[in-house]
Amino acid sequence: MVLDSALSSPHRRSPSFCKSFTDELDGWSTLVQRHRFLLTALVLLTALCTIYLYFAVTLGSSSSCFGLTGAQKAECLQELVKTSMAKGKLKIL
Repeated sequence: MVLDSALSSPHRRSPSFCKSFTDELDGWSTLVQRHRFLLTALVLLTALCTIYLYFAVTLGSSSSCFGLTGAQKAECLQELVKTSMAKGKLKIL
């Protein structure tokens, strides 16, 4: 004798199964638990990128504008941008 469950399609699910499956997906806590590794990796990557950008901006800037304030600093930075673009170091999308 063959069981009815063996003959039924694998795509057919009982309503109770579907209900219990959707109950599992209802909360944010379930989502966080299932994707904890990915979320941790994303937070770590964001932190590392932020640190990298901070040091790239602070250490990568030219020291010729150091100590200037206000209009003098703005003028100095504009000159740096112009010379960087002329040398091909800075490309604007």
